[in-house]
Amino acid sequence: MTRLEAEPTAFRWIFHREDANVSIRLLELAHSSDDDSAGSEIWSTRQSVDVVARAVVRCFDGVVTEYGESAYRSKWGGHFPRTELETLRAAWRAYRWGMGIQ
Repeated sequence: MTRLEAEPTAFRWIFHREDANVSIRLLELAHSSDDDSAGSEIWSTRQSVDVVARAVVRCFDGVVTEYGESAYRSKWGGHFPRTELETLRAAWRAYRWGMGIQ
């Protein structure tokens, strides 16, 4: 399970992989330090690993295209996760190749 929080708001994304699928839940919490059980689920979906990986890669590609890596730092306060993005891209390609997806 992976948690991603959008600060300063109290929303939490929860990803849970189940074989070739990913269940995603978006919770709203009164405080970011609250346990998941204290949140209200405001959205959920179940998608293939391929669909989720493609969406994440395309999102980050779009962000870097629109803002550039240096503007990313000033806008979000940290370095653009280039290494992580390329690691995800390589894993996604390997997954697609292994599944016989073109």
